[in-house]
Amino acid sequence: MAAITASMVAELRAKTDAPMMECKRALTEAEGNLDKAEELLRVKLGNKAGRAAARITAEGVVTAFIEGTTGALLETNCETDFVTKNESFLGMARAAAHLVATGNPADVAALAALPYTQDGFGPTLEDVRKGLIGKIGENMTFRRFRRFAGDNKLASYLHGTRIGVVVEFAGDDVAAKDVAMHVAAMKPVALTSADVPVEMIDKERAVAAGKADEDRKTAEAAGKPVQSPEIVAKRIEGGVQKYLKEVSLFNQPFVKNDKQTVEQMLKAAGTTVKGFALFVVGEGIEKKVDDFAAEVAAQVAAAKQGA
Repeated sequence: MAAITASMVAELRAKTDAPMMECKRALTEAEGNLDKAEELLRVKLGNKAGRAAARITAEGVVTAFIEGTTGALLETNCETDFVTKNESFLGMARAAAHLVATGNPADVAALAALPYTQDGFGPTLEDVRKGLIGKIGENMTFRRFRRFAGDNKLASYLHGTRIGVVVEFAGDDVAAKDVAMHVAAMKPVALTSADVPVEMIDKERAVAAGKADEDRKTAEAAGKPVQSPEIVAKRIEGGVQKYLKEVSLFNQPFVKNDKQTVEQMLKAAGTTVKGFALFVVGEGIEKKVDDFAAEVAAQVAAAKQGA
């Protein structure tokens, strides 16, 4: 029987994207014949969704849908940037945003259960997702969405496929579109300073306090005067206030005219922004860096120990 080498496993894995140990088993069953092993794995691709579900999906696209005063913003993830250009994947992501707006699902699980067919898969969006995982060979997930519905008008802006914004407003359409573009560029976290989450403020205050403490230690070590606790407290609070202005939409300098704030621009345009959603693909997801050589070595070592 032919010896199954790490390079053979690597070559088969590159061709099929199947898990390493399945590649090794297929090669063993095929007695080292690469073409036969590939055929064996191709037969199993229909079951690939379950195995792919463990893989990290840090790439993907943001899609938006607006119809009247109802709209949605959705992040759909995949494993590699290559799949973000696949028309089947893009078609599913766009359709899913439409389903969020029209179907009003409570969460991602409810979204997946909505009726949808594509590429011969269905009858639900989840069935289509699983079918495309088997067809394309990568894990795909619906990560998050925001739905808008009510009396306010909506404007959207997509920067490529990786950044998406929906703005809820009353007033001028052009001004609202400009705000959506501004949000994509400057990435505010809230409308006003008062709306910034407490945990973010606490974190920023802790950072400022840490910096002040480092400055005190440096001054002491150099034999220089140390600032009083009152002055240090004012410095920390000043840093926090500066941060709040930087991350709140209305206080930010408008990207098209930094001589005025976004709030001033909106006032001049007779427009009021009620809220916004900003999604950046993969934000907060820790990307996995694969070291295939190390993975093979670890598996070989484990096999030797079990022998």
